[in-house]
Amino acid sequence: MTDGQNKSRRSQAWFGAQGRSGMVYRSWMRNQGFGHEVFDGRPVIGIATSASELAPCNAHLTRVAEAVKRGVWQAGGLPLQFPTMATGETLMRPTAMLYRNLMAMEVEELIRANPLDGVVLLSGCDKTTPAMLMGAASVDLPAVMVTGGPMLNGKYRGQDVGSGTHVWKFEEDLKTGRMTEEECFFAEGCMARSNGHCMTMGTASTMACMAEALGMQLPGSAAWPAVDSRRMETAQAAGQRIVGMVEEELRPSRILTREAFENAIRVNAAIGGSTNAIIHLTAIAGRVGVDLSLRDFDDLARAVPTLVNLMPSGKYLMEDFCYAGGLPAVMAELLRGKLLHREPVTVTGRGIAENTENAERVNPDVITGLDAPFQPAGTGTAVLRGNLCPDGAVIKQSAASPHLLTHRGPARVFDSPEAYHEVADDPDLDIDENTVIVIRNAGPKGYPGMPEVSNVPLPAKLLKAGVTDMVRVCDGRMSGTGYGTVVLHVAPEAAVGGPLALVRDGDPVVLDVPNRTLRLDVDDAELTRRRQAWRAPAERHTGGYTWLYTQNVEQADQGADFGFLRGSRGHEVPRDSH
Repeated sequence: MTDGQNKSRRSQAWFGAQGRSGMVYRSWMRNQGFGHEVFDGRPVIGIATSASELAPCNAHLTRVAEAVKRGVWQAGGLPLQFPTMATGETLMRPTAMLYRNLMAMEVEELIRANPLDGVVLLSGCDKTTPAMLMGAASVDLPAVMVTGGPMLNGKYRGQDVGSGTHVWKFEEDLKTGRMTEEECFFAEGCMARSNGHCMTMGTASTMACMAEALGMQLPGSAAWPAVDSRRMETAQAAGQRIVGMVEEELRPSRILTREAFENAIRVNAAIGGSTNAIIHLTAIAGRVGVDLSLRDFDDLARAVPTLVNLMPSGKYLMEDFCYAGGLPAVMAELLRGKLLHREPVTVTGRGIAENTENAERVNPDVITGLDAPFQPAGTGTAVLRGNLCPDGAVIKQSAASPHLLTHRGPARVFDSPEAYHEVADDPDLDIDENTVIVIRNAGPKGYPGMPEVSNVPLPAKLLKAGVTDMVRVCDGRMSGTGYGTVVLHVAPEAAVGGPLALVRDGDPVVLDVPNRTLRLDVDDAELTRRRQAWRAPAERHTGGYTWLYTQNVEQADQGADFGFLRGSRGHEVPRDSH
């Protein structure tokens, strides 16, 4: 029985209950070997882990959870580990993004339905981090994120090899004869040589940094490699800290403020982060009632130079970034330039500035200063508008070819990524380096799930001729590890009748990134005629989760969340059925 203390604690509605109900809750928990004293009113901390061998980036999180448990016990709490689904982009088809919202729903409901006072969120691959933050934000119990950390640097023939980024490079080398099948097979094992997520500044590393920049992760913890002992120290510290957060009632709604999101947007620009952060930050903001628009991402990032020299935009990897000072060093430099809000509170209970302003840049070649940045301000992710993307599109300038940022060329249209891949190696394909490759029906509803297919490889005949980049336009996404002059997230998508659905072969497409425009140089009257003739594609899904997804998913510019999941539903204790 409990000693009657802390009756107001949420978990005591279960473990402090009298009569049959309390007996049921406590006795069944004791079959795991817990003594009666752990039900004395101490904080009950859930450890939500997305560990799964089907999500390689998350496979080691069971060990991370053990470190969190140590910290919770040390701080006087009761740790209870529970599994969540894992959305690993490496294996899931058609795309892990299809299941981000499902995971967010599961995380939210598991936290709310169980006797928890706070939760530690263990994530790894790129969709698990935003999904967990979305779910936790909608419950609004004290929560701290612990990401699983990046892999060690890949090594192949004396050079650093980046996961994801070198997949594209090796594919090009294979197609052009610069690499043999045997060499490519050997190189596979050189890219991913330890536990952890992608060690480039792809979406997984970006979202780990975003969790830290938002204040939901302990300072410095985004960058420690997965197999570094300090990753476990960080996890143990998070376990200790969540108990204090419960005592202080420090909830996500106090941390995830408008100012925190503005900081995250600017940090993303400084690290050369993934374009996918735009979709995920927008979705997280929607759960706490913060209104973020695509315009915010452009306006707030324009004044921020790229400070981090990491693949795919640069040459280093996350292990180097960590040893160079990690995210605190980047944030300290931005604070010095008065580019961040100083006051937003974090999971430490202190403000961003207090946490990071004294951090040191150890290697200025990896993390540059504002006085000599890796890339100047205004060269980060740009938001485009125009008659081809009335609700916006994005392009990662730091990963694009400068000579293509202003371009006019004829469209070559493909109604799916698969349609392009079927002919990409055809030596007679009617495409040259000036062509704009248009891939449509790859958006949230159309594919469904908005896969990472926008940076399709160049046609084999052009690669062999020495062409290294072309303009590509798509309503899908691109892996944060990818590169090229690729316009992404075109909204509205083709499947709902967006202008991308009206493009025909040969139509002039005009890209003008400096002026933030993307347009189709076709007469308005002709576009009106095409729109009148357009018919929505037949519904392919009549049941199950995919049907639920296609019926409710919002467009890319809104975060591709479900409208009915916006906002917080709180943590009111469900009714007792015993």
